[in-house]
Amino acid sequence: MPGWPHPNEAALLEEVDLVSTDLFDTLLLRTLRSERARIVAGERMFARRLAEQGLPASDDWLVEARLEAQRLAYRALDMTGQDGEVVLRDVIRRQLAILGVPKERMEALCEARLAIELAIEKESLRPNLQLAALLRRCRAEGRRVIAISDIGLPNSILEALVTHVHGPDLLDRIYSSADIGLTKRRGGLFDAVLAAEGIDARRTLHVGDDRLADHAVPSALGLRTLFVPRPKLRRRLSRLHGGASELGRIIRRRPADAPPPAEQVRDPHAFGREVLGPIVAEFCLAIWLYAAEAGKRGDAALLFCARGGLGIRAAFERIAERLSLPLALPRENLMISRLVAARAAVMARSGAALDELGREFHGHSFADVAAALGGQRYQLLQCWDEPFAPDRFFAMLDRSAGEEILADIDRQNTLFRRHLAASSGGAGRIILSDTGLYGSTQRLLAAGLPDLSFETIQLARCNYKGLSEDHFPRVVGLAVERNRYSPFAVRSTVLRYWQLIESLFEPAIPSVRSFAENAGGEVTCNAGDITFGAVDPAIGNPLLAGALAYIDGVRGGTAIMVDAARAWPRLRQAITRPVEADLTALAIGERSVDFGRSGTVGDSGALPGGPLSRLASIRSQLWREGAIVRAFPRSRLPLLTAVEAFHALRGLSAGFHR
Repeated sequence: MPGWPHPNEAALLEEVDLVSTDLFDTLLLRTLRSERARIVAGERMFARRLAEQGLPASDDWLVEARLEAQRLAYRALDMTGQDGEVVLRDVIRRQLAILGVPKERMEALCEARLAIELAIEKESLRPNLQLAALLRRCRAEGRRVIAISDIGLPNSILEALVTHVHGPDLLDRIYSSADIGLTKRRGGLFDAVLAAEGIDARRTLHVGDDRLADHAVPSALGLRTLFVPRPKLRRRLSRLHGGASELGRIIRRRPADAPPPAEQVRDPHAFGREVLGPIVAEFCLAIWLYAAEAGKRGDAALLFCARGGLGIRAAFERIAERLSLPLALPRENLMISRLVAARAAVMARSGAALDELGREFHGHSFADVAAALGGQRYQLLQCWDEPFAPDRFFAMLDRSAGEEILADIDRQNTLFRRHLAASSGGAGRIILSDTGLYGSTQRLLAAGLPDLSFETIQLARCNYKGLSEDHFPRVVGLAVERNRYSPFAVRSTVLRYWQLIESLFEPAIPSVRSFAENAGGEVTCNAGDITFGAVDPAIGNPLLAGALAYIDGVRGGTAIMVDAARAWPRLRQAITRPVEADLTALAIGERSVDFGRSGTVGDSGALPGGPLSRLASIRSQLWREGAIVRAFPRSRLPLLTAVEAFHALRGLSAGFHR
């Protein structure tokens, strides 16, 4: 191992009273068995244990639930910007909750799974004999020897692993980030250890393999460090082993992923129940997994953004009730729109507001923008009738003619801030739940209200606008995070017809444009009462009604994962190779353009008469594949094949150049 034997051990240990070591890949060397392979092996053993106790479960879906719970826990933790650790015990509890394990059996099964984790780790570790010899010499010379580990495992398991690999009495104590809630990578765990040990950082030597957590951070805190990186070849071989393990798991699952025949789904309600229902339910499970981790740290609130968030919440609450998923995180519906968020950004003079306004009001006048933001038409100078130019807008607002406009914007923004404070309960961490894609609301609110911490969880994240992605680290696409559709990524299908997803979740109410104060001093909006239960988003929306019907009858989390694996390919078939029944099931009709503007867009308009004109008009359609089928019913197959081939070649080209 690099660094051993050390060329000058005496100098290394001079004036050192405390020696600390990292555990995994330092004192406990991993074999080439990857993390993914260890998880797969552990879940296979766990599946057998569950079956023995009358709880049959597929090991593949146990793996899927574990990986998803773990992935979203880390996303939620990373979003805090604070120190903390994802605890494996919590991940297992959420995995079991999704799979429908009864509460009274949860803790016993959680302990059983941790015991399996210990057994798997024992098989996957070998001793670092040279480092162990150094640590034993240090103890014999009177130095205190400890281990510090960033890991989701509790001390009891870490102690058992060290004893198994190295025998007893090697270490005086082990500090785990899972038990203390602080990590090496952010420095908090080192501070806690030094305080607990009562020793100065300068008299401490830390040994480890991670450049950040074991070298850069402790060095900055004053500790001596010995950086012993894992050999690159071993890292690459381990990744290769993990890739092979995952490929094998995917191949085993592939037969279950085949979509049902298209003729089984003929009307919107049935399509919502059989195709969109599992996808919506899977989305709601992801929201719960993310929110469950976020809720551990308090001072957070989950707010569902009007309008699409109202439909999302209707589905989420049903899933939580149906599967008995606990969630202490406060949650409310939020009266919000991009227009409302833009007002906050305008008051802060943010460039994000100019980006959005420039895109939404291209070809409109300054007066049109003023009317949308201020909520009324103004008597303005002739220069306000000129085409809107974002780079001139703030200067025009600051002139005398803009005073009334700014006053109205400020009044509306103040009312919104009151509503936001009431809805969030004053929480410092505000988690927005929305449909997607770009996260404009997130970007605008973060720019306009910098004293608050915003993050957004949504079905998909995509920069279809071509604007800045600086806010993307605060936006999580729970199902999709891609900037374009790829035939090789089935979930990216929603990017081909995103208006379908928006239409699925949005109730038949107007977009939020203006706020007022009622006689009781409460903030109201033009969309009416949107508190949970006041609006039924499924009225007049057979797709959502069907999706909710699926949730009402679902048997458990495993069924959702199995059904979703079949539903995604079926959705791709319906969107990219639609038949007549799909045109009927997925038609969204007319939708308002919003952002304070009048007008509608939709897919129900008549196409031009001539073939060339029809072909040219396809690009302007919301659902291009649907328009192809309507415009060219006899030649649709070669045209649809050409479109799909184009996307496939573009995806391959992008991957090659990357």
